[in-house]
Amino acid sequence: MWGGLALTVGATVYPFVDDATTRILAGHIQASYPSYGADEIDTAVSLYLMILSVVGGVGVVTWLGTIWATRTGKRWTPWAATLVFMTAVCIALAGLTVRDTSGDVGLAPLLGWLQILPCVLGLAAVVLLWRRRR
Repeated sequence: MWGGLALTVGATVYPFVDDATTRILAGHIQASYPSYGADEIDTAVSLYLMILSVVGGVGVVTWLGTIWATRTGKRWTPWAATLVFMTAVCIALAGLTVRDTSGDVGLAPLLGWLQILPCVLGLAAVVLLWRRRR
């Protein structure tokens, strides 16, 4: 679970690193909307950064809550972890597949795949929680 938390923090922080360095997200938006000027691209990037920050923040809190529930032996932990996992997968898949008005996926694919990484460890956590319960 600590690994999932670390991946969630990384997936939340990386878009800000990208914005300050390689600007993959900005390039993706520019390619999708060639008529956008610099201000419009910056606005779109800022909106995505806000959305990804909120999703990442909720993910961090959820990992911490699941770690706490597991350590304290709460009986409902496997059920809650399963629900959270399914929700996280839906959100991550939406980031990978939802197309915007340009016809392209809205989120740059690299950033979309980064959202999937914590879900992989989430699946492992859910499986281990159910096995532990037996």
